[in-house]
Amino acid sequence: MSTSAPIPRTVCLLRLSAIGDTCHVVPLLRSLQAAWPDTRFTWVIGKTEAKLMRLIPGVELIEYDKRSGYIGLLALRKRLRQRRFDVLLDLQHSIRASAVSLCIRADRRIGFDRARARELQWLVTNERIPARRNEHVLDSFLGFADALGVHARVNDWSLPLPAEAIARARELLPGNQFTLVISPCASHPLRNWSAERYAQVADHAARYQGMRVLLCGGRSPREREMADAILANSYTGPIDLVGKDTLPELLAVLARATVLLSPDSGPVHMATLVNTPVIGLYAATRVARSGPYRSQRWCVDAYAEAARQFLGKTPQQLQWTQKIEQPGVMDLISVDQVVDQLNRLVVAATIGRAA
Repeated sequence: MSTSAPIPRTVCLLRLSAIGDTCHVVPLLRSLQAAWPDTRFTWVIGKTEAKLMRLIPGVELIEYDKRSGYIGLLALRKRLRQRRFDVLLDLQHSIRASAVSLCIRADRRIGFDRARARELQWLVTNERIPARRNEHVLDSFLGFADALGVHARVNDWSLPLPAEAIARARELLPGNQFTLVISPCASHPLRNWSAERYAQVADHAARYQGMRVLLCGGRSPREREMADAILANSYTGPIDLVGKDTLPELLAVLARATVLLSPDSGPVHMATLVNTPVIGLYAATRVARSGPYRSQRWCVDAYAEAARQFLGKTPQQLQWTQKIEQPGVMDLISVDQVVDQLNRLVVAATIGRAA
């Protein structure tokens, strides 16, 4: 769409999951809202992700249960059968998302360029965004704004937080003490660091930096097991919030924190939304593709070493989306590397607070 083309009255975004990728949609959505204040936006989204994204004002969320299969598709089609959108932004290249997109009627169905329109997405769209290579996921989504002629970017990506979430965060983290939040689990276990190493960093932060340390995570048995192992190996006793908060409450906690420590996971990108620095642990995945967008300089990046040791290749020889999710890959990241980044970040935060 050129800048002289008519502004669409209705736009539907399709991105079902996961938490991190829906966070990457926010800069796109905010930029479109700023450019087109009278346009009505609808977002077809997963049920879990909607718990966070319902905080965005001015957007209709239509929840789709990814476990519902054919019955869920029929229900979605029935719900939308009387509606037609001016534009559909198909932001997810998966077989499931392609099936869901067929339930959404739209005049313009915009997807990724042919090289990135995997999982049959190219069959269910009639327009493509500009072809680009080796982009961060967030930048790839902003390519949809460029395709629509919207080039101005909104830099404030924060979500309005409920008063009860803010109050809960203040209760957990009173005052202005520097705080390290550790979110130790990714959705893929082979991206996780060891509990013993997390515990060593937590003890360093508490003993030598005077930081308050908090563990966060979901309600799965795997996350509970990881948290218990960290607590068992720690001498300083981090605050245990694992399985005890909601997504809006976690976002409010991250907004009050000094820094988040985490592997490639959803909370990494939630922290980015509220402009909290992230020490990301990356060996199984590329920082430049899926790392915290505003904190890549703070990450510990062992992807190149992982490519050499586990695949016998350089990163340049691998596909941009290649993951190296193999046993032992995260052991390439040492405690000393993480502590060094934490020390540097605390110095920067101290200077920033004094300025």
